[in-house]
Amino acid sequence: MANVEVSLKETMTSIEGALGAALVDYTTGMALGTLGGGKDLDLTVAAAGNTDVIRAKVRTMEHLGMKDDIEDVLITLGSQYHLIRLLKGRGGNGLFLYVVLEKAKANLAMARHQLKRIDADLQL
Repeated sequence: MANVEVSLKETMTSIEGALGAALVDYTTGMALGTLGGGKDLDLTVAAAGNTDVIRAKVRTMEHLGMKDDIEDVLITLGSQYHLIRLLKGRGGNGLFLYVVLEKAKANLAMARHQLKRIDADLQL
């Protein structure tokens, strides 16, 4: 079982090409923890903005009558992947893990696999 700090460190070290990671409460838009990022990647701003993405997708699914769960959302940029994984583990309701990956170095399938594993180990 891992806490927030350990989970973010695991995200940054186990996922090739990781540039930044955040654990976000999408009910408030607040980042509960961040690691990485930098001058050109403000993870606090990204956390708030991606909260709107998740809220919009959840609303759309409700309007469509879809009863399925969102596993993750992928945003592909020219040089980056932005991967958002909604947490399913213990205490993860209303939270998501957000990771920014350098596209040239990242293996998207492995990143998704690692985030699923980190989600299962996260204890809040």
